[in-house]
Amino acid sequence: MNSSAISQPMEAAVLVDGSPEVVDHVAVARLYGEPLFAMPLDLYIPPDALEVFLEAFEGPLDFLLYLIRKQNFNILDIPMLSVTRQYLVYVDQIRKRNLELAAEYLLMAAMLIEIKSRMLLPPKKSAEGEEPEDPRAELVRRLLEYEQIKRAAANLNTVPQFGRDFLKAAVYVDQSIAVRFPDVDVVDLQDAWRSMVQRAKLVQHHKISRAELSVREHMSMVLKKLQGKRFVGFEDLFDPQLGLPTLVVTFIAMLELAKETLIEITQAEAYAPIYVRLAFTQN
Repeated sequence: MNSSAISQPMEAAVLVDGSPEVVDHVAVARLYGEPLFAMPLDLYIPPDALEVFLEAFEGPLDFLLYLIRKQNFNILDIPMLSVTRQYLVYVDQIRKRNLELAAEYLLMAAMLIEIKSRMLLPPKKSAEGEEPEDPRAELVRRLLEYEQIKRAAANLNTVPQFGRDFLKAAVYVDQSIAVRFPDVDVVDLQDAWRSMVQRAKLVQHHKISRAELSVREHMSMVLKKLQGKRFVGFEDLFDPQLGLPTLVVTFIAMLELAKETLIEITQAEAYAPIYVRLAFTQN
C-alpha cells in the first residue's frame, strides 16, 4: 500500500487523550447556539445529575411484596430475618436521598422489626385446642389484599382506553351538502305560541264607536217605567246588558228628574234599599 494514501487528511483530528476533536463535522451539543464538536476537557457533571431506577415502587407494601415474590418466599410463611435485612438496606439508601419518602418506609421497617421481636418471644398462652396467633398474620393479610388490588389494576390497565389506545373517528361533513335543521320540541312550540299571543294582546287595537245617547230620551224612559207603580227599586231602572255608556246616561237622566222634582229617591233607613217613585203621584 502506498504511504501517500495513508497520509491523506483524516475527517477527525485526534487529541492527546485519544478523543477525537471533530467527529464527521457533526456537533455533539450546542452551547448558546454555537455547535460543540468535542466534549470540553473541564466539563463537570454533578454526582446526582443522572440516576437510574431499575425498579419503581409505589409504597412500602409494593416493595415488600417485590422482595417476597422475587426470592420465591412463601407469603404465608415469610422469613422475617432475611426480608427485614434486605428491606432495611433499601430504606437506608432512600433515606440519604429523600427523607420525606423514607418516612413511610421507616414506619413499615419498624413494623417488621416489631413482628420479628414478637416471634422471638415465647407464644402467649391460649385456650386449650387453639393455636397461638402468628405475629405475621396481619402483615400477610395486608400483602394479599394489596396484591389482589394490584392485579386488578393491571387488568384494568390492559383494557383499551380512549385517548391512549384508540380515538373516536371524526368525519367532517360540509354543511352546504347536507343541511340539517334543528329538531323542534313540543314544549318549545307551545312557548313560542304563548309568546305570540302575549305580543298580540299588547299591540291589539280597540275601536271606539261614538254612541248617540240622549238624556231627555232616557228621562222619558225612566218616567215611563215609574208610571202606574208606587215604588220601583233603584237597580230595576238600569239594564246592564246595554253597556256602561247607557247606564251612565240613565243615571244622569234620574238626577235631572230629581232636580226638576219629577221623581223622588227615598230610603227608609241607613243601608236600606233605595226606591224611586213619581213625585206628582204623592197625595
